[in-house]
Amino acid sequence: MGKIKTLNDLHKTRDKLNDKSKHPGDLIQIKVAMATCCIASGSKETMNYIVDELEKRNIEAIVTQTGCMGYCYAEPTVEVTLPGKEPVVFGYVDAKKADEIIERYIKNGELIEGIIPVNYQNIDETK
Repeated sequence: MGKIKTLNDLHKTRDKLNDKSKHPGDLIQIKVAMATCCIASGSKETMNYIVDELEKRNIEAIVTQTGCMGYCYAEPTVEVTLPGKEPVVFGYVDAKKADEIIERYIKNGELIEGIIPVNYQNIDETK
């Protein structure tokens, strides 16, 4: 969300926040790991870059911080969930990699290098 400088900006922000037509599951969701090891590896800068670039490119998404994802060796890590798709975790995400994720994966749905393989099962899968 950009800075509010005018009354018109305030009204636009209010209207956007009051728009009940979008459910969070209908939006792109991005989680940036922000544990101590993540921050030391540059995740704060990565998150700031992602937020700024999504706004510049007019891509609506929910960007949140999360704790450790357990992939300390691959920090900074970012989980991206496209509507209707399974989450994908990317490792070693700096500004260059974040740009590639936005352009190729988020905008075009194209899988790119740097995905951390899933090493867990859902409860439903174990039945």
